[in-house]
Amino acid sequence: MLHGKRILLIVSGGIAAYKSLELIRRLRERGASVRCVLTKGGAQFVTPLSLSALSEDKVYTDLFSLTDEAEMGHIQLSRDADLLLVVPASADILAKMAHGMADDLATTALLATDKDVMVAPSMNVRMWTHAATQANLATLHERGVHVVGPVEGDMACGEFGPGRMTEPNEIADAVSDFFEDSAPLSGRRALVTSGPTHEAIDPVRYIANRSSGKQGHAIAAALARRGAITTLVSGPTDQPDPAGVTIIRVESAREMLAACEKSLPADVAVCAAAVADWRVAQQAGEKMKKTGTGVPNLEMTENPDILATLAAAANTRPGLVIGFAAETENVVAHAQAKRKKKGCDWILANDVSPESGTFGGADNTIHLISADGVEDWPRMSKTDVAERLADRITEQLGTGK
Repeated sequence: MLHGKRILLIVSGGIAAYKSLELIRRLRERGASVRCVLTKGGAQFVTPLSLSALSEDKVYTDLFSLTDEAEMGHIQLSRDADLLLVVPASADILAKMAHGMADDLATTALLATDKDVMVAPSMNVRMWTHAATQANLATLHERGVHVVGPVEGDMACGEFGPGRMTEPNEIADAVSDFFEDSAPLSGRRALVTSGPTHEAIDPVRYIANRSSGKQGHAIAAALARRGAITTLVSGPTDQPDPAGVTIIRVESAREMLAACEKSLPADVAVCAAAVADWRVAQQAGEKMKKTGTGVPNLEMTENPDILATLAAAANTRPGLVIGFAAETENVVAHAQAKRKKKGCDWILANDVSPESGTFGGADNTIHLISADGVEDWPRMSKTDVAERLADRITEQLGTGK
């Protein structure tokens, strides 16, 4: 239900903070990954160690930690999440959210995010019914913050009434419902290729390129987050496996093509892999040795064209076939010619000249080329390119429901 979803759980102060431990278990049972931010108030009720043990991830507490900022800055914490979840949401943190305060890591992450936010309030009944709290809730409602609960019940302070936090399983249900409503590609099937291919010369040497696989992996993750049943066919890369994605690992172009054909049918295919155009016609069975008679003559042969093959498939062609054109000069013109030659629907042209830093780097500059013309995208991170492309794919395919 939540397979591949990334939750940033913010645990604020209040006796109900202990229930955040149960919530982590329930979210992870449903397939979500959970990363935690613990406030000073929350740390009075639960420990970083207990949150870390259940989430199997680092717990973040300090806005001014040089180590944390170097590893995962407070801005990136919120950007890497699909949903920010505040449980329990005390009256204090709701007030800070409503007034845009950022005096600790939790409130800074909440103010810096452009992702959806969900809160589960928990406080004394009189605090909950106070006009200030209700005004803050009204402000947050207007800003699109999702609110779960609270419910009526016995309080730790001995009173009874509204203000008791919703139970963890019901909060997990609300998170599941949220993602079900925000999964526009639910039921659609996506195929993505990523990374380089390695074309063996002998058992030791191979022909390859500088592709890192960052862009293809990011695209697969973005499609999966939108609900698509996503298969990623990846050449050799050290990129971590995207959550919620079926991974097929290959070495050569021929293996990649076979894996792609086996993964059909699909509604969309994104060929982001930098496939080697050629391979050695005859791979040596043993390591080739220097003989003193000069450089060996390597006869080359052409590799299969995966993009063109998928675009030309008679009965299994995906409804939307997208390729990449990695160019070092005349980027748009070469990509326009490539789109016509390959028979694909879209080509994403990018400059991979050495000075661009695209291969192996974190950023990319894309020109989306279709039959309708050219869209020039600004330079952005490969993650943001993936998100923008996934949104364009969603627009093209519709909801799939």
